[in-house]
Amino acid sequence: MADIVRRDPFDGAFGNIRQMMERLFDDSAFRDSTLALEEGTLAVDISEKEGKLVVRASLPGFKKEDVDVQVNDGVLSIKAEHSDEHETKDERFYRRERRWGAVSRRIALPGIVYDAPVNAELKDGVLTLAIEMPEKARPKQIETKSA
Repeated sequence: MADIVRRDPFDGAFGNIRQMMERLFDDSAFRDSTLALEEGTLAVDISEKEGKLVVRASLPGFKKEDVDVQVNDGVLSIKAEHSDEHETKDERFYRRERRWGAVSRRIALPGIVYDAPVNAELKDGVLTLAIEMPEKARPKQIETKSA
């Protein structure tokens, strides 16, 4: 009488698939990307220039009245929403996606205090924020002496 042998389809040639899947879900890059989705979908660039933190966000088609920017407890919140509510009687739309929408993003800023002065400008679809960094938050060059 023959013995029944159980086979795992992921053993042998497919053994690497199981390891790859385990690595994928254990990988910190995968976890970090899910956190980024929770913050919002607005793409931003953050840099430092002349003692100011500079944040640039792409907001094509938005007017300054559509944009809400706040800094609270060191967290920058950018929200933008617009809609086209006027009715068009002489046009029949097959698809209408272009004139409404919303984007948002929340970002923890490095070393920003509650009342940091912020200069905001929306020009050519790019929101630029210049946030004063306090003296203690700025990087400091430390001189190393030899003995």
